[in-house]
Amino acid sequence: MKINLHTHTTWCDGKNSVEENVLAAIEKHFDVIGFSGHSMNPFARSWHIAPRDFEGYIADIKAMKEKYAGKIKILLGYEADYFPGVTTPSKAYYSMRGLEAEFLIGSVHYVVSEKGHYSVDNSLEKVRANLIRLYGKEGGGMESVDGKKAVCEYFAAQREMLAKGDFEILGHADVIRKRNGILKFFNENEDWYEKELKATADAAAKAGVIAEINTGGMARKAIDDFYPSYRFLELLFERGVPVNISSDAHNVNDLDFAFELAAQRAKKIGYKELVYPGGFTVKL
Repeated sequence: MKINLHTHTTWCDGKNSVEENVLAAIEKHFDVIGFSGHSMNPFARSWHIAPRDFEGYIADIKAMKEKYAGKIKILLGYEADYFPGVTTPSKAYYSMRGLEAEFLIGSVHYVVSEKGHYSVDNSLEKVRANLIRLYGKEGGGMESVDGKKAVCEYFAAQREMLAKGDFEILGHADVIRKRNGILKFFNENEDWYEKELKATADAAAKAGVIAEINTGGMARKAIDDFYPSYRFLELLFERGVPVNISSDAHNVNDLDFAFELAAQRAKKIGYKELVYPGGFTVKL
């Protein structure tokens, strides 16, 4: 089977409609496509589904389910943000609100520090400016940034989400690496970073989630590696955390970007299968 459950459309910050993604998925011989609009319900930033649009999002996907029945299986889901004290990815919450989530991806985009908050998954310029603002010394530049503190706060938020949330898939678990190749605000080879990865892998195992191998950063040329890193994936494997592969696609051309390479990575580490909500498994 060929499956992708991390797909964005024009209902949030994607470039293509639901139907355009469905048609592309059929052309690329997918068996299952899941839509995961960015959600911070009942709030929203510019790249989330607006609260007034949830009804339309649901109706659109339902219409595509009916129109393309027999050609491809379509799932309705969300990439739900964890924002401490504001929103937590929760299937119970989405059910209570009538938002009909067939699956949830839980993701940390925002980190809250003592000086404010910022998105780690933003443009290079904005991430640089926010790291200096929140973790740098007054009047200093990137050289003054306390990268260890920034990274530790990010992974602490991941672990809080895993402890408090109710979702199936852990989204881009180490997206904090996205801008590090250029900004170089931390070193992945230091002992403290290994401890953060181990603690987060422990939390993922305890939460019983599936970790996605996300190819989206590579597709958008922000990073030359998957999320999670090779080492992080090893730690997840050692703890029995299942994985799947997702493209985090924001346009139809990237629906299956680097899927074969991601499968090779998973196999090399020792995974025998990919696991998806709804009882789908794919042998490697």
